[in-house]
Amino acid sequence: MFLKRWIRKRKGAKLSIRTKLTLSLLSVAAILLISSCITFLQYRSMSNYVSTLIADNLRNVNLLERLGDDIHSYNAQVMSVLWDEARAEAPALDARKDRAYIDSLRVSSSRAATRSRADSLIVSFDAFARKSRQLPAVIASPLNTRDWYHAEMKPLYDKFREDNFELMSLIYEDLEANSATFDRGFYRSVIPGAVAIAVGLLLVLLLLLFASMYYITPLYKMLRNLDDYRLRGKKYTYTFDGDDELVRLNEGITEVTGENGQLRKRVSYLKESIGRLTAETGDQQ
Repeated sequence: MFLKRWIRKRKGAKLSIRTKLTLSLLSVAAILLISSCITFLQYRSMSNYVSTLIADNLRNVNLLERLGDDIHSYNAQVMSVLWDEARAEAPALDARKDRAYIDSLRVSSSRAATRSRADSLIVSFDAFARKSRQLPAVIASPLNTRDWYHAEMKPLYDKFREDNFELMSLIYEDLEANSATFDRGFYRSVIPGAVAIAVGLLLVLLLLLFASMYYITPLYKMLRNLDDYRLRGKKYTYTFDGDDELVRLNEGITEVTGENGQLRKRVSYLKESIGRLTAETGDQQ
């Protein structure tokens, strides 16, 4: 009810110069503010999302490097033991820790191809870990340990290295793609701000045109007509359409100058009358 009454009151109300200029400037400010908020929120959302993906890619790269270093170190220890004639104790493989690396990497992968390659790495790692559990029995047996290594363990190690390299390549591809997405997203987030600035500049130009047409030009014409009235004695006749204070001011000037013109005529008539009376009195004397 209050809103309806307020709208009915405003329908017949006339906007003042101050109100018009204030609303125009506020509209420009509102457009710029809203566009800035949209740009900031869009950039923040995009930045957080892509930054998370890039952080996951970097973490996965570190996990694969740790995993590769662990398996490479273990394989070197195995070869050292098997090539040693003294048949030293078999090295231990921390399979639980290395498997946790791969599981964590698979969970954080965002692409199906990466998860599929992580599954392949799990299979090759599990096969290598199962074969490593046979190492103590092989060392204790009279078998040729070098032949056993080349026939049984080395193919599994090579397969693990191949899957690890392929997975690393996919993660680097994901990292490159996410970096490119971040760059594209940055420019997309800037577009609303650029459009808003362009719209704001256009509105400012329209505001200047509006002020020039409806306020500045009438003011100059009012001053020109007023100078003609004061200096050349011409009648003030300038009029223009409108419903604000400037029109009221012009009407007031027209009214005042009209009354002043009538007053001048009366003063001039009185002066002439006094002059004639003076002349007649002088003739009678």
